[in-house]
Amino acid sequence: MERADSQKREESSNKRSPFELILNQLRRKKSVVERRQRVSVTRFFKTSDNNDKAARNEVVTKESERNDADKEGNEEDEMSSVDGELCSVAGWGRVKHFLQKLGKKADRQHLTLGSCGLTATDLLELASLLAFLPELQELDLSWNDFIGGALKALTVHLQHVSRLKNLKLSNCRLTAEDVTALGEALGFIPHLEELELSWNSYLGGNLSCFTHYLQPGCKITVLHLVDLGLTAVDAKALGESLKVLPNLELLDLSVNKHFADGLCDFAPQLSHTTRLKVLKMHLCGLRQDSIHILGEVFNFLTCLETLDLSCNKEVAGSFKDGATHLASLKKLQSLDLHLCCLNQEDMAALTQVIPLLSELEMLDLSANKNIGGCAKQMFSRMRFLPKLKCVLLSSCGISEDAYHSLADAISQLPRLECLHLSWNKCIGGNLHVLLDVLPSTASLHVLRLSSCNLTDKDLTNLVSLMNLVNLKQLDLTYNDTVEDEGWDHFFKNANTLKDLTELDISLRPSTRRDCTPWFSSLKTFLTGTSALRELGLHRWLLSGLQTASLETFSKSHNIKVHFDFSEPAQKEQHAPVDVA
Repeated sequence: MERADSQKREESSNKRSPFELILNQLRRKKSVVERRQRVSVTRFFKTSDNNDKAARNEVVTKESERNDADKEGNEEDEMSSVDGELCSVAGWGRVKHFLQKLGKKADRQHLTLGSCGLTATDLLELASLLAFLPELQELDLSWNDFIGGALKALTVHLQHVSRLKNLKLSNCRLTAEDVTALGEALGFIPHLEELELSWNSYLGGNLSCFTHYLQPGCKITVLHLVDLGLTAVDAKALGESLKVLPNLELLDLSVNKHFADGLCDFAPQLSHTTRLKVLKMHLCGLRQDSIHILGEVFNFLTCLETLDLSCNKEVAGSFKDGATHLASLKKLQSLDLHLCCLNQEDMAALTQVIPLLSELEMLDLSANKNIGGCAKQMFSRMRFLPKLKCVLLSSCGISEDAYHSLADAISQLPRLECLHLSWNKCIGGNLHVLLDVLPSTASLHVLRLSSCNLTDKDLTNLVSLMNLVNLKQLDLTYNDTVEDEGWDHFFKNANTLKDLTELDISLRPSTRRDCTPWFSSLKTFLTGTSALRELGLHRWLLSGLQTASLETFSKSHNIKVHFDFSEPAQKEQHAPVDVA
């Protein structure tokens, strides 16, 4: 016990409060001044009677002066250290106070101030605090649209955070002057790896103000440039800068609708980014010749794992000649071609190439409404993609023949976790074709069957077969074709879906139906499930008692129930019940 007390006294003696530090500093200064005065007095009253004695005294005095000077230097160093310590303590206090005003916790390495309503004045205060954050590695100022035009006030102080690796400035209304200042400050942050400038639409035509300052040896690996209004001039400037970005691994150019105007200048320069793993060009205005232009550089992108060319409607027909370039992407894991208006010729070419992508894990062909009748062969060859985990085929107009072919292929995809088949009407009444071939050990986690014209029999099959035991998310929205008896049977037997966390059975916006015939079965299901965390019931009519029952249940079981109030006194409105 005595030993513990002595250890506590020793620890407490080693800890000095700021007040004690100040007192010690004053004492040291006073002692130094007194010593200087003593030395001066000794010099003034030095005797000269005996030359030998005077010489000895002079030697002693000089030695004393040297010792005093050494002590004085050491004490000045110590006082300087104390000053720095006091400054650091006070500075960190300022940092904590600034963050507390914004409702944030202080962190020496990560500063996340996204959506904090920062103003130019706040930015000035933040800039003055960077000197007290030498270990800062991540700075997020995204979604503060009042700091646009004032970024230079911050960038001139970036030399204090030279370890910065991640800088996020999305949706800050940045101007050409802002990115110029950022470019000028790149030398202060040589370790920068991730930069986000997305959703700053004023940068269109001005990207060169930033790229001009990129230098060889740049360590940037992630670059987000979404929705900047980039033009052909910007495409050329970015292409030229790729020569000094050999470490680039992710480049997101999505939602720059005029970027394709400069694709001829940009695409060839991708050959310098041999480490690129992710290329996103969603909604970039790509045209028929764009696929061929991009394809010519795919041979250099040997590390590419994710390719997103979605929502480029004008590429229709371009895969007839350009699809062969995809075969060179040996490590491709994700291919997104949704809403590209693919036609029969595109599908014929892709059918020959996609099965060669043996590493493919995600394939999205959704919203290509004209491929349903010609997808049979493509679906049958999916069996050659054993690593496929996610297949998205919503709104593809799949024919019954193609659907049967898809079901056969899915039976041989043991790793499949996510399947989207929404808005394909052929599934209604035929869901058993898919469910019957799923192995009992199926790893399917997500199944979306929105607006598939499902029947009572389909819902019966969903809960009667035991091959969906791992299912976590089930989307049955907009299936107004299911009768009350079908919903009643579904909820009476839904306990077979023991891992289900999200279930949505909402009706179409134009539909209203009474849920009373099966509400008691729903309550029984909710009482018996332990995994469910979210339930969608939009546009099902609920009585006051039913509403109160759901609210009480959601509070006691930590479930979000989304429904619409149906009381006459209240108009239709979305009212999710959220319980933390």
